[in-house]
Amino acid sequence: MSENGTGSEKETGVVLGFLEEAEPWQLASAQFPSKLGGRPAWLSQLNLPTAAELVCEKCQLPTVFLLQVYAPIVGQERSFHRTLYVFCCKTPACYTANDNRCFKVFRSQLPRKNDFYPYDPPPDEEPAASANDEQILGSGVKLCRLCGCAGHKVCSRCHAVTYCCKEHQAIDWKRRHKKECSTESFSASDASVNSFLFPEWELVTEPEKVAVNDKAVDSNSLEQVNISSSDLEESELESMALHESKDTETFQRFKKRIATEPDQVLRYCREGSPLWVSSEHMPSQDDVPKCQCGNKRMFEFQIMPQLLNHLKVDSPDASIDWGTLAIYTCAASCDQGQNYSVEYIWKQDFSEEQAV
Repeated sequence: MSENGTGSEKETGVVLGFLEEAEPWQLASAQFPSKLGGRPAWLSQLNLPTAAELVCEKCQLPTVFLLQVYAPIVGQERSFHRTLYVFCCKTPACYTANDNRCFKVFRSQLPRKNDFYPYDPPPDEEPAASANDEQILGSGVKLCRLCGCAGHKVCSRCHAVTYCCKEHQAIDWKRRHKKECSTESFSASDASVNSFLFPEWELVTEPEKVAVNDKAVDSNSLEQVNISSSDLEESELESMALHESKDTETFQRFKKRIATEPDQVLRYCREGSPLWVSSEHMPSQDDVPKCQCGNKRMFEFQIMPQLLNHLKVDSPDASIDWGTLAIYTCAASCDQGQNYSVEYIWKQDFSEEQAV
């Protein structure tokens, strides 16, 4: 933990994420972006997640790209480039309390010398010649015209566009492709597509700093408050009062911690601990499944409820919602080559009494 130049603040070890506008070229795969919305900027350009892997486990509809975080691991050559991708369902009814089945998380990583990108860092200015075909990757993998995921279904009439699934083909047909299918004019980024995808923003980061006299500054030392049920002699009423007190304490800690940077939409601290919104539904080590390689998973970052303000998904009756989303990844960041590895997400919602 280090102090800044003024000596009145210190860094907590957490990196905060904020949203900023950016030019489209800055969010392309070759720039290794962290971003919200739009289409995924795929790292490995082969072996993309399949349509079956991207299906919501509740409604069986395809999930949509939410955000990605570029998070290389210093000193680990196989993870010189490393990006984590989060997808979510757009069906409000799937967002039941503390249920993570409407989310998907994937990890992609590459060594510095790889088949897709130059060895040296990308330039800071827009490329003179931009090969910005949003429907095909440089590897030749075709993408869904609607969502930007792997597209294996071809329009049987024009054979010019591809989709990941029949649901997305039907949406695109109704919105625009029916009118243009017999022509040679295909728009890849009109308003109808933008209304289906989440608004696109760049995710920029900066270290979290808090006042030196703030006792709860280190995410690794934040006490995870759990309600004790070992004292069987307490009355049911006293237990309920204790429960309410602990939950209020956790929520107040959450509000106090984010008060200095209320616009934060993401908190990154690999091997740290999440900032929980409630004392209820916090995972134990056994609740987080091991990676397919056999290693345990560790906390890496969390998505904050403030992000919901930027998704434009509110409706009078129901909406996408969460308290916080904690992403857990393989502790070894195991080597899966050019494949995309499935990782784990824990969804925690606010209790009924809480409000941000």
